[in-house]
Amino acid sequence: MDPLDWKIAEALEEDGRISFAELGEKVGLSKSPCWNRVRQLESDSVIEGYGAHLDPAALGLSVHCQIAITIHFDAHADFEAAVLKHPAIVECHTTAGESDYLLRVYARSVEHLDDLLRYEISKLPGVQASSTTVCLKTIKARGPLAKWASQMR
Repeated sequence: MDPLDWKIAEALEEDGRISFAELGEKVGLSKSPCWNRVRQLESDSVIEGYGAHLDPAALGLSVHCQIAITIHFDAHADFEAAVLKHPAIVECHTTAGESDYLLRVYARSVEHLDDLLRYEISKLPGVQASSTTVCLKTIKARGPLAKWASQMR
């Protein structure tokens, strides 16, 4: 990526709905070359996609938590397949340390979270143990990556 690509990535990360004309003006390109560069960034998988950021609380999902999961050694494939199908699990990461996975889950209430933990997440294939951390307040979410990564070059 050259400096212009970094500027385009930063601008799109800030506002994914910006027009190509506005984007080009912001980074110093005309509309067509700007469009070509964005398409190339998409083709190179720098830009993974576009979408709306939804507020979980506005959707009735006011309880946000992270769940550290430890599973049986031979259950990774089955566990991961089940996680991909479970609608309450919005993120899943493999980890190094005491647990094997870290899940991000949203629930309607503490009671709903309790049900999810007892009757669904604990019953996923291979689950041996879990530790849940309820998030009280989000200070920062979805921080910009392009600006940070461009500083590391």
